[in-house]
Order: sequence, then C-alpha cells, then structure tokens
Amino acid sequence: MATAIAPPVADLALVAGSVSIPVVSQHADPGDAGARTGFVPVESVEAAGAKGSLVNHSEHPLGIPDIEDVVRRLSGRGLVAVVCAADVSRARRLAETHAPYIAVEPPELIGGDKAVSTARPEVVSGTVSAVHSVAPLTRVLCGAGVHDRHDVARAIELGADGVLVASAVTRAPNAERAIRELLAGY
Repeated sequence: MATAIAPPVADLALVAGSVSIPVVSQHADPGDAGARTGFVPVESVEAAGAKGSLVNHSEHPLGIPDIEDVVRRLSGRGLVAVVCAADVSRARRLAETHAPYIAVEPPELIGGDKAVSTARPEVVSGTVSAVHSVAPLTRVLCGAGVHDRHDVARAIELGADGVLVASAVTRAPNAERAIRELLAGY
C-alpha cells in the first residue's frame, strides 16, 4: 500500500467507492459482528470496501488482547492492519502481532509543529530496529508532526518505510498542494 486515505468511519463506504487509492478505516473493534451497537467490527470495515484499518491510534487506544484480536481478524479477511504505537517499547511489543505495518506516533507530537523525525529521531530509528528484530517483514511508518517533504525524507533516512499524516493535510488551506508536498519527500 503506497498511499491510502483513512476517512471517518461514517464516510468509509462513500470514499471507498469514490477514489482509486486504497481506503482504510480509522478504527476497528475486536469481536464478531452482531449485537454490538456503536462498535466497528472488521466485517463492517470490509463490507464498506476498505482495504484495512488503523488499530490502536492514540486517540482510540486498545489493550494488547484487543489489538491482537483485531489484527488477526483483519488478516483473516485479507485486510491490512496499521497498528499505532506511542513509543519504541510499545512498537516492539506490538510487532509480535506481525501486523503488516507499525506506525510510531508519540502522542505529544501529534498535530503539533515538530515532526518526530526531527524532534526525536531516535524514536523513529529505534522503532525500526525494535520492530525488525521481532518482525522483519513488518513495515514501519512514522507519524506525528509530519508536515512537509523534509519531514518525510528524514523519516525515510531514519529507516521508516513511509509516513502517517493527518493534520498536515486536513488543516492545510490547499489539501492537494499539501499532499503533493509530502509526496515530494519520497
């Protein structure tokens, strides 16, 4: 998955049916579909046409057993899990799920003006090393404060396979220009 978009769950099917790039859910819950009002079961993510889901974002954290369940359920349906971790030690532990992607995002830098790749580069390089020591095939993404091509390029230099961004695009006066700027970092 080179570039993907993660719209709000309520818009998942609409966006998935309208764009040519992969769409992932912002969240998926553990457990079977059924009588689960207010939850987002993996089956609903799949039915909406999404190709996977973020799991354990700092704004919607889950416990380890629930993360393991969601990753297993996504994988069982051929969907991609992008598991978020706040730091190196948590990323190492979450790599044990063998999710295809681990995204390191220190919560204190999310939505801020400083990219983790410049403010705390050891978090990115440390996460890459920690994750690959457990799950060599898992790709590492860098998030939190990524705003421009320089932040992306620095994340790649530190060993990340890509970036996870939100506010750099959602807060930009021109979203298309912001996306093009970020992609120039590759």
